[in-house]
Amino acid sequence: MALTITNISKTYRSGRSADAVHALKNVTLTIPNGLYGLLGPNGAGKSTLMRILATLQEPDEGSVFLGEIDIVNQKDEVRQTLGYLPQEFGIYPKAKAEELLDHFAVLKGFSERKSRREVVEALLRKTNLWDVRHQKLGGFSGGMRQRFGVAVALLGNPRLLIVDEPTAGLDPAERVRFLNLLSELGENSVVLLSTHIVEDVSELCTKMAIINKGEILLETEPLRAVDELRGKIWRCMIAKDELPQLEQQHAVISTKLLSGRTLVHVYSNTSPGDRFETAIPDLEDVYFSAMSGHYSRSGQAKDVQP
Repeated sequence: MALTITNISKTYRSGRSADAVHALKNVTLTIPNGLYGLLGPNGAGKSTLMRILATLQEPDEGSVFLGEIDIVNQKDEVRQTLGYLPQEFGIYPKAKAEELLDHFAVLKGFSERKSRREVVEALLRKTNLWDVRHQKLGGFSGGMRQRFGVAVALLGNPRLLIVDEPTAGLDPAERVRFLNLLSELGENSVVLLSTHIVEDVSELCTKMAIINKGEILLETEPLRAVDELRGKIWRCMIAKDELPQLEQQHAVISTKLLSGRTLVHVYSNTSPGDRFETAIPDLEDVYFSAMSGHYSRSGQAKDVQP
């Protein structure tokens, strides 16, 4: 079952049309079963799209289908097969994990006590929270809270699971546990991972899109996109005060401060000069190339000469 998004647009308006914010502009994507990464900076339109898919907002234009279910016009049907973990979600700090998950299971329609208890136990084990099921949520770490949010989202075996910025603020160990959990979930459902963290997509997703200012800049497969950049990314180390002149001469896609000097990545089909060496591209280079306009919408690297 695929998630098909066609020409979705959304505009937020304040009192005057001049203050209108075009959050989404004709977004079109086809998302198959498995993990799909939606990558973009804060304010790119990711959360607006997630809320539309989760039936919390309606688009101004366009359509969204999960298989044959019309997400815009069949909200009740969608909610029966939807799991949603927003960027921020409330918890009851004094509630124990098992008790609160049981409560949510009742709200989800698990009325029979024995089967509900089995479902709750299975989800707590799946999210590695069984051993802390009697602890209060207020004492959970950030990663534990995120895993509890996934347990709630998984009630009812959803065919569409949406997770919005799930690893922001997690320590490295919790992040790895959480990503491993998402990887397992992607085997049987459409899992849409919205994030601004490139590593989350590179480690998990076989397909991805990059969004900025409400528009899809690139839809591709991470490995294919990285391969497209081979021989087109060059790097050199410069003094910080050299950067303005270098940016005038070359297509600088990213900079990074290292030991008081600046590591520059440049996009070019041929060597930009003797001081540059070929860089092995990664998904971060794909991201910055798309953001700077050196990747086409279809995923082909554009011709740029030094």
